[in-house]
Amino acid sequence: MKVESYMPKPIDTTDIELPDELKMLVEQMSENVHEVWAKTRIKQGWTYGLERSDKLKTHPCLVPYNELSEEEKEYDRNTSISTLKLILKLGFKISK
Repeated sequence: MKVESYMPKPIDTTDIELPDELKMLVEQMSENVHEVWAKTRIKQGWTYGLERSDKLKTHPCLVPYNELSEEEKEYDRNTSISTLKLILKLGFKISK
């Protein structure tokens, strides 16, 4: 398969509305998504830097979640929301 022909086909979850009790999970999940990402990057030798540099392995987002810009937090929130919606779309139940 050629890279040019790859067409992502995520499962459509636009019909899924998160119940209010799951909406409170989003921020906790988002912070954890960031923590997992940062831990992986640090393990790979990356460090904090004012600018991202693949050559130097520096990244400005290697900071605690609460220090991220709202734009960066939104990226993690979208990942969390998409994951929760997919779980529900596939018929799984989430309970406490």
